[in-house]
This record gives sequence, C-alpha cells and structure tokens, in this order.
Amino acid sequence: MTRDPSTPGARRPVSEPPGSSGFPERILLSHGAGGRQTQELIARQFVPPLANPILETLSDGALLPRLPEGHQPVLTTDAFVVDPPIFPGGDAGYLSVCGTVNDLVVSGAEPLYLTWALILEEGAPGSLVERCVAGAARAAAEAGVRIVAGDTKVVPRGKGDRIYITSAGLGARPLDLALGDERIVPGDALLVSGSIGDHGATIMALRHRIDAGALRSDCAPLATLLLPCLRACDGIKAFHDPTRGGVATTCHEVARRTGLRMHLQEEALPVRPEVRATAELLGLDEIHLPCEGRALIWVAAEEAEALLARLRAHPLGRGAERIGRVTSSPAGEDAPVVLENALGVTRPVDLLSGAGLPRIC
Repeated sequence: MTRDPSTPGARRPVSEPPGSSGFPERILLSHGAGGRQTQELIARQFVPPLANPILETLSDGALLPRLPEGHQPVLTTDAFVVDPPIFPGGDAGYLSVCGTVNDLVVSGAEPLYLTWALILEEGAPGSLVERCVAGAARAAAEAGVRIVAGDTKVVPRGKGDRIYITSAGLGARPLDLALGDERIVPGDALLVSGSIGDHGATIMALRHRIDAGALRSDCAPLATLLLPCLRACDGIKAFHDPTRGGVATTCHEVARRTGLRMHLQEEALPVRPEVRATAELLGLDEIHLPCEGRALIWVAAEEAEALLARLRAHPLGRGAERIGRVTSSPAGEDAPVVLENALGVTRPVDLLSGAGLPRIC
C-alpha cells in the first residue's frame, strides 16, 4: 500500500491511542501522510489480514505470474461508497471484494488478483476500518482471490464519509469460452440464482431507520457457484449480476444489446416477505432493488431445468428460479422488458428515473 501524502489540513494531534484491537480509535490525517503512522497502519493492521507473498513485498507494483496457458486476461474496476458501511450480511470491505469478484465471474473469468484502495475520512472510527479490512480478507478467502496491491488516503473531516473503497480485479478467461449477450436468442430461458432485492431492501431500511428485522444482504462472491456451471452446461448463453437498478435494469441492458425482449413472470420472481414489505413501505419495486450476490443466467430452454438443479445444490443457489424467457421484439412496440402477472396481463417495466437508490454499493 503506497505512501503518497494525504491532503494537508489544520494542526491535529500527532497521535491517538490504539483501541483494544491495536487499531487507532480514530483515523487522523497523519495516517495518510506517508510517515510513521502510515507505515504502522499498513504493517500492523492491513497487511496481516490480507497476507500473501505478493502483497507482503509492499512494492509500488505487484509482480504477477503468467496467466494459465490458453487463457486471456479480464480486467475490471469498481468503487464502493455504500451508506451505511456496515449492514446485516456484510460491510463495505466485504462488499467491495464480492462486487469486484462477481464482475469477473459473470464475464466467465476465474478471479485471480485484486487491488484495494481506501479513502478514509479524518475522524472515522478505527473499529469501522478494522471491520472492513476483516470483511475484505474474508471475502477474498471465500473467493480464492489475492489482494496484491493497494493504497490508503485520508481526507480532512467533512470531505468524505467515513470510508470509500476502490478496487480493480484481474481474472483469467479460457480462450475457447463461448459466453456473451450475442449468443442469446428467442426461446432462451432466464434464471436467477436466488431471491432478489435483499441487498437493496436491507440498505434502504437501515438508511430510513426502519427495523431491519430478518432483512439481510445477499452479498456473496459467486465464483464457486457459477464457474462450475460453465464447465457442466454448454447451453449457458450469458451471466449478469443485477446490482444497481436490479433485475429490471440488467434486463434492459441485455435487451438493448441484443434487440430482443425480456419477458418476465411476476409470480416466478423469488422475493422474501420481508423484502416485499420493505419495498411496499418505501414505495419501491423489488425488481429495481439491487442484489450483490445473485446472478441472472440466460440459458437454452432445454437445459434450464438441469441447470436449476445444479444451482440449487449449491448453498448460494438454493433459491434459484426460472423467471422468464427471451422473445422477439414485436414490430412497432417500444417495451424491451415486460412483466406478466398471474392473470396473463403484461405491463412494460421501465428504467428507474432519478436517484431513488443512491449509495447502495
């Protein structure tokens, strides 16, 4: 984690006693200034939980091994500003690794290496930073990925909101893998790997000070669920993770790229009762609520049931359902995504307008 100086500010205490865990009780500007406190924070609090031989050199760049033979590199980048940064089912650190890993996985790549950078606000609780570092380490272990480089910056009080995280991920995708929206055709089935809207409902309930009750984010790394499916099922056409904008936005994006219609079945959408109740209370639609540990899967219809069985055999796919199908777009109709109810009545599903769900991830 590099040592670039932070933005200078007014005179501050030069030290802060550590908490019981060894983390400072509060983050100071000096923790990002490149001096002794920066080095101590990195060496004592960041490196041990994330330890691996590549990171431990603390060099300016991570020297990586060659990719496996017959693979091409896949690179992704992301930023995480979730509010609140700790929530049932995860924290900003855990979310940041899961989100980056899942972007690689839905591209058909095995996640290999991540970079991870923190932007901390002066005065942020050390316990929050400690929790997020531990969360990142836990997610990396679950995904089988290494965090090999990073950075830490501290901005003056009021110039940030406790903790922001940026990350980049490198994965390896087989050269002969056939996966992408261009493979989707009319008649294909659309599956989801589990209940929808859990993450969005959890974050919005906390933000509006609603009793979260049984609400819990679905945040999880999906490598062990999805990559084996690719090897076992030739009929998989495409993967996508329905994060910001949820299932509705992801389906709109696929419809735009393919020129086809996504026809969803309302009764088939797996929505937990607590998520539905929260959405109704806040005037939201579950189909627009973000997920952080779910995948939408387009697959040949004749292989859909076998793939569902495989998904449901995995702990992260037990709630998998077949939620729709792909059809041709009727001439003269501008409804790329439609939702059919139990009575057979269909309605268009629009994109979200405005910023009703900001800082969700």
